[in-house]
Amino acid sequence: MSAAAVLVVIAAAAALAAAASGYELTKNGTAVTYDRRSLIIDGRREIFFSGSIHYPRSPPDAWPDLISKAKEGGLNVIETYVFWNGHEPEKGVYNFEGRYDLVKFFKLVQEKEMYAIVRIGPFVQAEWNHGGLPYWLREVPDVIFRTNNEPFKKHMKEFVTLIVNKLKDAKLFASQGGPIILSQIENEYQHLEVAFKEDGTKYINWAAKMATNTDTGVPWIMCKQTKAPGEVIPTCNGRHCGDTWPGPTDKNKPLLWTENWTAQYRVFGDPPSQRSVEDIAFSVARFFSVGGTMANYYMYHGGTNLGRTGAAFVMPRYYDEAPLDEFGLYKEPKWGHLKDLHHALRLCKKALLWGNPSVQPLGELYEARVFEIAEQKVCVAFLSNHNTKEDGTVTFRGQKYFVARRSVSILADCKTVVFSTQHVNSQHNQRTFHFADQTVHNNVWDMSSEEKAPRYSRTTIRTQRPLEQYNMTKDKTDYLWYTTSFRLDEDDLPFRKDITPVLEVNSHGHAVAAFVNDVFVGCGHGTKINKAFTLEKAIELKVGVNHIAILSSTLGMMDSGAYLEHRQAGVHTVTIQGLNAGTMDLTTNGWGHIVGLDGERRQVHTEQGMAAVAWKPGQNNRPLTWYRRHFDAPSGEDPVVIDLSPMGKGVLYVNGEGLGRYWVSYRHALGKPSQYLYHVPRSLLRPTGNVLMLFEEEGGRLDAIMILTVKRDNICTFISEKNPAHIRSWERKDSQLTAVADDLKPRAVLSCPPKKTIQQVVFASYGNPLGICGNYTVGSCHAPRTKEVVEKACVGKKTCSLTVSHDVYGGDVNCPGTTATLAVQAKCSKRPPAAAAAQ
Repeated sequence: MSAAAVLVVIAAAAALAAAASGYELTKNGTAVTYDRRSLIIDGRREIFFSGSIHYPRSPPDAWPDLISKAKEGGLNVIETYVFWNGHEPEKGVYNFEGRYDLVKFFKLVQEKEMYAIVRIGPFVQAEWNHGGLPYWLREVPDVIFRTNNEPFKKHMKEFVTLIVNKLKDAKLFASQGGPIILSQIENEYQHLEVAFKEDGTKYINWAAKMATNTDTGVPWIMCKQTKAPGEVIPTCNGRHCGDTWPGPTDKNKPLLWTENWTAQYRVFGDPPSQRSVEDIAFSVARFFSVGGTMANYYMYHGGTNLGRTGAAFVMPRYYDEAPLDEFGLYKEPKWGHLKDLHHALRLCKKALLWGNPSVQPLGELYEARVFEIAEQKVCVAFLSNHNTKEDGTVTFRGQKYFVARRSVSILADCKTVVFSTQHVNSQHNQRTFHFADQTVHNNVWDMSSEEKAPRYSRTTIRTQRPLEQYNMTKDKTDYLWYTTSFRLDEDDLPFRKDITPVLEVNSHGHAVAAFVNDVFVGCGHGTKINKAFTLEKAIELKVGVNHIAILSSTLGMMDSGAYLEHRQAGVHTVTIQGLNAGTMDLTTNGWGHIVGLDGERRQVHTEQGMAAVAWKPGQNNRPLTWYRRHFDAPSGEDPVVIDLSPMGKGVLYVNGEGLGRYWVSYRHALGKPSQYLYHVPRSLLRPTGNVLMLFEEEGGRLDAIMILTVKRDNICTFISEKNPAHIRSWERKDSQLTAVADDLKPRAVLSCPPKKTIQQVVFASYGNPLGICGNYTVGSCHAPRTKEVVEKACVGKKTCSLTVSHDVYGGDVNCPGTTATLAVQAKCSKRPPAAAAAQ
């Protein structure tokens, strides 16, 4: 290795961790190249910790805070998709304002001295409506999406060129002095290549060549595309790319991980979804141990599918279990444990990027992966235990090491354990929701009902059979009315009173509400997996003319798969069973259609539109009704939430802005709605006179809707004195790993959110405490002095550090059953200590 190469090695230390995540750009730009080992920035190797934050899923005023928290968490890259249907909703009509100002977003990343990855796609999937493809593409003659189809390729090239030129004009590529070091073309195409066969291969080769010809000066990537064409780098998406992905077949390309799923997106009807931080940390440490040098968390902050942007059945709340939750609050210990992991890996940077790799089996399901520069005495080892149920002890280079079940221990000098993926030193926190007085203050609701279920005679769009819904609504609305009329004679109705006719509606999805002779008879719906469904409801019919009206609603368009342009929704067949003559098939009876709701056409959710509508006092349990109330913004800066648990299904607006679809009447297997709390960004609120509006499809209890605020002010720690890995105790100076302090015992660090301090120690115990954050209990080896010691060290401070040692708290090391563990729960607040004590 040359002397110049040696000089670029980072001096990793806790105090230097933030600086290590930054970079400097020259006026002449930055050269980004690569080889098998890593991306190379201006001739120097680097390791990258990236996080996905999608600009349209948060209001622009939230972007600086989200990016800052990502950098504070040890990231040096921000990654985002580009959303074609948001930027070009109509052909030739562009939107780069507000939440879609991607130039502003990347400039904020640059201001924070971080790198960026732009995933142009332009197909993105992302659980985003239509996978990011604009609806108007469906109406291009002879178009077939994402294959060797000239109409599609023409429009795709135009959009990719538009975005690249826009980024170039703003000098945002690293080659121009900007933050963008990688660009992505296409997205997870490999399975579609199989479906489209030869045309799939031709298309992906075309896409790669088209992208590289844009001359961005930075490499292009394709995820889930093992044989990426030419110089394009293939990348991995998944939970465990260190074990499931062999890497690019071209051995001159680095191992890059574009999506490490921090949880799982959820659809309506899904139960809660979580992924432990121990598993995420294991996967990242494992990936770096096999030669990976860039890992991206998908998502680092998920945000909200505002308005109608979510794909079919996807909830507005997106990746709430990410290190930064939906509200942008730190989710601990996920955020903190990953921050510690990033620091630990930076301690190993020189060995990872220049060391000679080797693998040493240490027993069944145990191994050591080593990177070493012997002549410089630089070495890092990753000790892995792949047993899922058993902890173990291994011998490595003459020393014994405890390796917890399914974990990786990082030895930053091949001797000292500085981090274990299974041992969490980071604090925990608990999210709590708090009743706001604005719930009851002026809690007066008005309502404006949709007109009565429409009659066939009112319609102007008439066909023999029901029409496909997407082609009718063109992604402008979720709603389409289907209506028909038919005549019955007295002999047609059942003679027996115990026989009731049944309306049967077969739908391609996603949901319907049915009316017979202006009477609401019920709802039905499909699911994300089985979108088609059948509604069967008993109905009352009469002699003479009968009227059926069906309001079909969609919850977004599908976001993936071959032949996406042919996916369908809406009413398919309609019959009435139980008549004297048997089943009456109304499918070809003649149908009228009305696109959208009357309230949508009048734009009642806007200030101007609501003034043109007659409102009357609100009543509970009214289907197909617009409801509104006024409310003042809750005091403080904590995020605001609307609790819609007493409602059914519909859409939510605040001050004219759509905050997403809600569907609390559809419950998962545990008997609870998948989502009932809806985020209201503070930037949408005025101090007074805000308008909360719902369109409710089924009915619900207005008076029970609540306005809440959300906090993560309950912070906790749970650390054992026996923990062998404590990252904050170590730094690297030159080539030597050195201790930051003489005392290498584990330390518990408690830290409040910005602008708040620790006002109360709710629980403190050293010995063998039990439970989880918010519900700790003392064990049989409790040290009575613990709370007194913790209060003295922490109350009134934003951050405090506690040594985890029996002699500090008077713990009995000989007590049977002791785990030598410190558990603390503290309460953060803006109130001064005196005020807190007074209560």
